[in-house]
Amino acid sequence: MRRHPFYHVKKRTLLAVAGCVWLIAGLNVARLGILSYRLLQRITWVHLLLSLAVFCAFGLMFFKMSIKHTKRIKGYPEEYRPLWHFFDIKSYCIMAVMMSGGIWLRSSGLVPDVFIAVFYSGLGCALALAGVLFWIVFFRYAAENTKA
Repeated sequence: MRRHPFYHVKKRTLLAVAGCVWLIAGLNVARLGILSYRLLQRITWVHLLLSLAVFCAFGLMFFKMSIKHTKRIKGYPEEYRPLWHFFDIKSYCIMAVMMSGGIWLRSSGLVPDVFIAVFYSGLGCALALAGVLFWIVFFRYAAENTKA
């Protein structure tokens, strides 16, 4: 049996890592949105519907992205890959831009709390759902491979 470096993991584990990263990021972003909601004097149905619209828009985008990453991960010819291969380079760049842009936007004070509340709660829930999708694929991957 060939030994792999300690930072190499099975393809299935990459799905779990992706699930953890997306879920943790999503819960943290959603938490920031909820904290901003708590700062509002009044929460209306419009706010909640706008959060739902943000969730749907980003949820669809993240759903497609999770399918793309799942196919890429499953398509690796080797069973063991470096731990950081749960993302491709383009996704790491997008993540860096989104995180730094979000941090800058919140700290700049350019947008009101209502924007942060609406946008971050919808975006965070969509990110978290993508994490859940990776975990679903992770558990199904195990079931697929035990049948074979």
